[in-house]
Amino acid sequence: MNAIVDTHTHLENFHRKGFLGNALTAAANAGVSRMVTVGTDLDDWDLYAKLSEERLGTLSYTVGIHPCSVTADWEEAFAKIRSYWGREIKPVALGEIGLDRFHLPKDAVESERVFEQQKAAFRKQLALASELDAPVVIHSRGAFRECVELIDDSSMNWERVVFHCFSEGPGEMQALLDRGAYGSFTGIITFKNAESIRDAARLQGLERLMIETDAPYLAPMPHRGKPNEPAYLRRTADFCASLFKVSDEVLAQRTTETAVAFYGI
Repeated sequence: MNAIVDTHTHLENFHRKGFLGNALTAAANAGVSRMVTVGTDLDDWDLYAKLSEERLGTLSYTVGIHPCSVTADWEEAFAKIRSYWGREIKPVALGEIGLDRFHLPKDAVESERVFEQQKAAFRKQLALASELDAPVVIHSRGAFRECVELIDDSSMNWERVVFHCFSEGPGEMQALLDRGAYGSFTGIITFKNAESIRDAARLQGLERLMIETDAPYLAPMPHRGKPNEPAYLRRTADFCASLFKVSDEVLAQRTTETAVAFYGI
């Protein structure tokens, strides 16, 4: 079985429920040899740093403030991000960061206030990532244009940017390609109604492809609607091998090379 890399997963949920050991064993049995567990708030950063120390060579981690975690006191969490780059086992990226319109309040005035707060946090984290020379993992939901504009306005090197869970179309993918950025694909690419996402993946090409689970969310077919886990990356990998008309070995080799180069793992 050819080894593959889950470039974006969230292990806190498995740890909290006592299933982490089982999930990691299942992933290894499915050939998921490495994974990047992605921070979303101060609550999970220390856990992920600890897990990465305990499982060197298997787990890497990121730290960042997810847009849905940007609350009134977000700057207190932001002030602690830099310290993780002073650790022996450093994060491999800053993320996930970005903008999210989907979860904004219903009230128009409050919605705008929260969105401006997200933008402020995003700007500061982009500036810090540039200063640290760290890759960034972008969360963009209903806000692709605004995310691109803010990155354009920052000092961030676009070649160190990945839009995780890419769920836009070829037009948006071309915008990323024009700038040198990457899109990473979840199990959504296996969904019947996701042809525009598949078109975007084809446009990006196999040589730049990264795959992820975003577990415990977005399980691929035939597990759609159920809790996701890193082992299910094998389903997405098999689907992508068929999509690109290559062997499982070639798909694994290309996606692993891209993940290793981007994250430095």
